[in-house]
Amino acid sequence: MERHLLVRLLGSDDEASVAAQAAVLSGATYVVWDGTFPAEWHARTYARRLQHTQRKGIETLGLERAVQFLRQHDQPVRLGRITAADGTWIFMLFLTEDGGALVACTGVRRSSEQSPL
Repeated sequence: MERHLLVRLLGSDDEASVAAQAAVLSGATYVVWDGTFPAEWHARTYARRLQHTQRKGIETLGLERAVQFLRQHDQPVRLGRITAADGTWIFMLFLTEDGGALVACTGVRRSSEQSPL
């Protein structure tokens, strides 16, 4: 996916999308993987991650919202990841099957002890 297309997809006003878009505009690295999986699979996985981050006090952006949107989305989603240029934030993107629209976006602040996702 070309950078300008990703910037356009992140043109929402929610906190996670705004931060992810700013990261991309600031030189973040990113990948959008081929293939899709049911949105519900991701909803279950990220619901567990939400509990984990809350328990550990890890800062997130839009994680609860992303889980909610994934639960409501009844089509497969494509996954993408943005890593901020300074490595402090990782954003996960959930795109429609064709990659043409953003279903949900979430970010997690990485501590210096965390290994890459």
